[in-house]
Amino acid sequence: MSSGLLIINKPKDITSRDVVNTVSRKLGIKHIGHTGTLDPIATGVLVLAVNDGCKIIELLTAVEKEYIAEVLVGVETDTLDSTGNILNTYNIENLTNEKVEKVLASFIGKYEQEVPKYSAVHVNGKRLYEYARNNIEVILPKREVEIKEIELVKPLEKIDNFYHFSFRVKVSKGTYIRSLIRDIGNQLHIPCTMNQLTRTKQGDFDISESISLDEVEIDKLIPIKEALKDYEQMIVDEYMESKIRNGIILDKKIENGYLLLLNQKEELVAIYQPYQKDLSKSKPYKVFGGSEL
Repeated sequence: MSSGLLIINKPKDITSRDVVNTVSRKLGIKHIGHTGTLDPIATGVLVLAVNDGCKIIELLTAVEKEYIAEVLVGVETDTLDSTGNILNTYNIENLTNEKVEKVLASFIGKYEQEVPKYSAVHVNGKRLYEYARNNIEVILPKREVEIKEIELVKPLEKIDNFYHFSFRVKVSKGTYIRSLIRDIGNQLHIPCTMNQLTRTKQGDFDISESISLDEVEIDKLIPIKEALKDYEQMIVDEYMESKIRNGIILDKKIENGYLLLLNQKEELVAIYQPYQKDLSKSKPYKVFGGSEL
């Protein structure tokens, strides 16, 4: 069974689910999932997990992400991006690149971010976009997010009677760039909306490593152990491999989150995590049944 990860450069105007379905058809594999949704308007890094790769989705969604976002200044929409209905437009006066840079810098650190009403977040058993599409008012939840890096990469420029600027940002899991742009606009006292978005990095996966949908092939799969190369690895003999597959607790302290256990062929057997009852030991997090590739 072929397992691993694919780093796709998602094209614009299709959903993340569309990408999964396309790859599933091309590879003839049903068990495929993505590790972090990109809106249809967005492009860039979309990490797909194939077969046993789906067992590590939780590890891959928890990492920081990097984006380049283009902002449309002076436009307010219901979706917080340029695909939505325009609610209002505003004239811009006295806005400078220096002011934009100062406001961007003020977002470094953690803050409470209100999620967009057009999002898949669940509230009372329904996704928020279901409320929005039916014009039902609902209190939007807030989440603590962290802006780790942010910088202006393309200064203010007037295009078709509206000003635009672009910034690069590195953020924690769960950050909505549409909401961040709305909040930047609030600080500028000028409504802003997202015009374009490219995810350039997810964890260690960079857009330079990504492939197009036309390039998808089974031999492009990245082995699970390679995707988790930053964690400690340990090779075990056949006797221990059998014990590990049966869920044995190991007398092994884990220093860096997780431990990858490989057999004599250097195939991934299991991922172990600290045993909370005794941190000098470790227990199974995920066990793998066969070869990765």
